[in-house]
Amino acid sequence: MLSAFPGAEGFGMYATGGRGGIVYHVTSLADDGSEGTFRKAVESDEPRIIVFDVSGTIFLKGSVAIRANKTLLGQTAPGDGICVADYPVTIIGNNVIVRFMRFRLGNRNVKDHEGDGLGSMDHHNIIIDHCSVSWSIDECMSVYGGRNLTVQWCIVSQSLKNAGHSKGAHGYGGNWGGNGASYHHNLIAHNESRTPRLGPRPGTQTNERMDMRNNVIYNWAGEGCYGGEGMYVNIVNNYYKPGPATAAAVKARDNDLIAKRIAKIGIRTSEYTDHYGTPNQWDVMWHVWGKFYVDGNYNPQYPSLYNDNWTDGIYNQIDNSQCDGTFNDEVKSSMHLEKPNIFSNVTTHTAQTAYERVLDYAGACLHRDALDNVIVSDTRNGAATSTGTGNYAGIINTQNDVAAVISGKDSPWPTLSTSGSPLSVTDEAEIASNGYANIENAANALVADIMEAGNEGGTVLDDEDIFTGINTFNTQHPTPITQHPSPVYTLQGICIGTIDCFNQLSKGIYIVNGKKIVRNKG
Repeated sequence: MLSAFPGAEGFGMYATGGRGGIVYHVTSLADDGSEGTFRKAVESDEPRIIVFDVSGTIFLKGSVAIRANKTLLGQTAPGDGICVADYPVTIIGNNVIVRFMRFRLGNRNVKDHEGDGLGSMDHHNIIIDHCSVSWSIDECMSVYGGRNLTVQWCIVSQSLKNAGHSKGAHGYGGNWGGNGASYHHNLIAHNESRTPRLGPRPGTQTNERMDMRNNVIYNWAGEGCYGGEGMYVNIVNNYYKPGPATAAAVKARDNDLIAKRIAKIGIRTSEYTDHYGTPNQWDVMWHVWGKFYVDGNYNPQYPSLYNDNWTDGIYNQIDNSQCDGTFNDEVKSSMHLEKPNIFSNVTTHTAQTAYERVLDYAGACLHRDALDNVIVSDTRNGAATSTGTGNYAGIINTQNDVAAVISGKDSPWPTLSTSGSPLSVTDEAEIASNGYANIENAANALVADIMEAGNEGGTVLDDEDIFTGINTFNTQHPTPITQHPSPVYTLQGICIGTIDCFNQLSKGIYIVNGKKIVRNKG
């Protein structure tokens, strides 16, 4: 199958978006619903590949809904790219691709909404790639409850804590989960909590399968990463870097468990499900513990955690009083998996290498704006450039808390250069011999170096049946056996060549030269 674009990975990698439909050009930063506006582009019911002939910030007049079968190619904008601000953007249909865009909400219109910067709930075949999302009133980016989802190479930062939400303080990164959901190579920085929330939804709660790997999580304070009620989750090779807000939380609690947290696992309790009253929609997962594969996660403040992710990173985080007293030795053993839950192919780095790759290439990085530069710099240096009144360092209440470090006519929204010419492609909607539309090929070429550089040094991993410790095929055997060429296939069934194999080499998944997982069909 053809991937959404070169470098698309994870469960959402085969979304087709608007391919086969028209190419729609956004030619205006206005939000009046007229031809050429962002709203007109995404709220149509027809398949569309959406490109941008303008750059700058689109200040919305109301919430925007991205409908099914859309591809948004933010990298096509001339100059410094596109930002969407002031109101939430929500994906409300299946089969959507969103790339190289910024969603910076802010709370200027909190009286009208309490939404996420970018969200999708209960929809399928979605991939969000190299986007920057910040300044949310609820969560920055919640993508969960669907099937075949990927969030990759994004920056999720500076959710607003005391922004006027009717339920009080927030400052949340996002809810992540789904029946086949991949979250990899993202930077989650300066969020009070939900970094992320491992979040089941009613429609997928009995079959939640989530893979979270190679993310960088910086400067959490509240609950950090938590949840996972009844879910099947891989938490692999993530880089957890405590920041000044984390340090303040440690001091306030008089223990350092929050700084050591990989995830605080919980269950659906009797109170939550109203199990002994009128059971609600969550009762089907009452007292069901999830299954977790946790390995390779690194915390520079506590390097010993690298060799034992479980004791302080997982087990000691569990509060049995919040789990109806059900956490016992049997649960402790059963929740700890020795092999990964099933996952879809993702180029995987060590946590330490992922840290460098993510800081170099996450977010709308074709032209990083001033805010992303600050977020990345803070993460590298263990700093907190902006802080809201009454908060721990780095946690803000309003976009105006960062105004002092962001200059320009749209401050606190970074000013985006409008120089450059729109992308011009002949027969732009026509499908080329490689399966992509001509406009997709042109857009993919603009960011090809970024996609390749981000994956450098990684190994493509797929499936739960990985044979570990194999770096190459061994061509030496103690007894003479006839060598013969064997076809080599990717896990998607594409023959990529042949190698010399021995007769008894069984069918399975192997690592060739430490780089690519393949299946021997010979």
